[in-house]
Amino acid sequence: MLFRKKKWLRKEFDHKLLEQLTNMKTRWNNQKLLVERSFDPSDEFITEAKLAEAKYFFLFKEAKHRNISIKTK
Repeated sequence: MLFRKKKWLRKEFDHKLLEQLTNMKTRWNNQKLLVERSFDPSDEFITEAKLAEAKYFFLFKEAKHRNISIKTK
């Protein structure tokens, strides 16, 4: 009975991880485009883009470690 709850919790947190991963990917892509298109980006803006990239790759590595994949229909 304890293992059933554990499996259910793992599925729930895997789903949350995938949601965070997709949200962070869109945020990173948006910030990367803004930096590329801006004439003279500030250091703060470049730092935010790099931070978003680091967060995305951290979530990506965690998903890879858990063997989670996005299932396409």
